Amino acid sequence: MNDTSVHALLLRLRLAGRALGPVACGAALCCLLGAAALAWLLPQRALQVREHELALRIAATPAVVVKAAPVLANENLALFYDTLGERRYAEQQVATLFGLAAKSGLNLSQGEYKAGYDRNARVYTYQVVLPVKGSYGAVWKFGMMALRAIPFASLDEISFRRDAIGDAAVEARVRLTLYLAGPGTGAHP
Repeated sequence: MNDTSVHALLLRLRLAGRALGPVACGAALCCLLGAAALAWLLPQRALQVREHELALRIAATPAVVVKAAPVLANENLALFYDTLGERRYAEQQVATLFGLAAKSGLNLSQGEYKAGYDRNARVYTYQVVLPVKGSYGAVWKFGMMALRAIPFASLDEISFRRDAIGDAAVEARVRLTLYLAGPGTGAHP
């Protein structure tokens, strides 16, 4: 199409628009836009229908069930007792905790200790409560390092206290329990 034919077409459209009036032109424009939207939406709807049919086919196929190898309860119990620490070395584990606190940059001067025995599990426990002071991140670092260094320990509680909102240091109370094997404790208690 050359430049004159484009101008001629535009002139004809303007003349037809004036002859029909603004309401008819608006209605024709709405019909044209509706047809364009419909032409765009129909392929999208067909795609959604195909995706829905595929999802239904996948849902209808039976799931593959993978059975885990049977684990004997006695093997689990033996593994549990083999993981316990030794009761006679409980004080050395406390010394390890003090070293980890210093390594984490925490102030730790004393602790509370309580030995016990769990009749149901047939294990000795050694509960350690450590009041520490330092940054919030250092307290969490200490807790994670303690669990890595002493695999038979559980982190039972960490409570925080800060004197003022602007203080960088927090006072924390860390409670750990060491699970220990003693005489007569083991895979065959």
